[in-house]
Amino acid sequence: MITLLEARNIGKRFGGLQALTDVSLTIRKGEVYGLIGPNGAGKTTFFNVLTGAYVPDGGEFVFNGSELPTGKPHKIVGRGIARTFQNIRLFRELTALENVMAGHHIRTKAGVWGILAQNRFTREEERLTTERAYEMLRYVGIERFAEVVSRNLSYGDQRRLEIARALATEPQLLALDEPAAGMNATETGHLKRLIEQIRADGVTVLLIEHDVKLVMGLCDRVAVLDFGRKIAEDVPAEVQRNDAVINAYLGGGKHAH
Repeated sequence: MITLLEARNIGKRFGGLQALTDVSLTIRKGEVYGLIGPNGAGKTTFFNVLTGAYVPDGGEFVFNGSELPTGKPHKIVGRGIARTFQNIRLFRELTALENVMAGHHIRTKAGVWGILAQNRFTREEERLTTERAYEMLRYVGIERFAEVVSRNLSYGDQRRLEIARALATEPQLLALDEPAAGMNATETGHLKRLIEQIRADGVTVLLIEHDVKLVMGLCDRVAVLDFGRKIAEDVPAEVQRNDAVINAYLGGGKHAH
């Protein structure tokens, strides 16, 4: 399979804390790749470095054969990587439709003057953006809430809306940070089917998730972090049998969950 993203020896320090140490992994085009580990293992830090929120202290990311910029989230989205957040970050006072339109605007051509002038090109582009936003809401199953202000949506629907907004940026890689957090079993089942559909439609998925059952039933391969280091990377069945993983993550000996 073709390599889509390669992380090479990623390091990140916060003061005296080494949050990531020489983390290397390879994500192939078209797979669902899981990143798991105990609380404090460095999973979200890895996401934040990948997506430009943090600048790494060492290492590099290679995406589609060329190095990603560091510390520039908008440029990384432009390159084809979108993410959701562990703590939902929607525009709370905007409608569901407006939230998704905001995601798609990174792919539009009109600048500030075009928006102010409202010329024919700008109006057509805005019409297409609105159509695309409705399409994404239908895709995740919440089109009936298009005109609802996002803060009034249920928790599960807010999660779906955040995924729709990320998909509206037309990513090649969708990075999901704890998408099942706070969901009940029914909602988690719907989420699993949605991620499977996203992958089937050609988007590669990188998944951080505490729900081990979901990860093991969904991911093609899984990497495990512990204290900022990668301790395993393999297919789910092999990861579940790995002694280091059992001790660090499943056994709970060193970590409080």
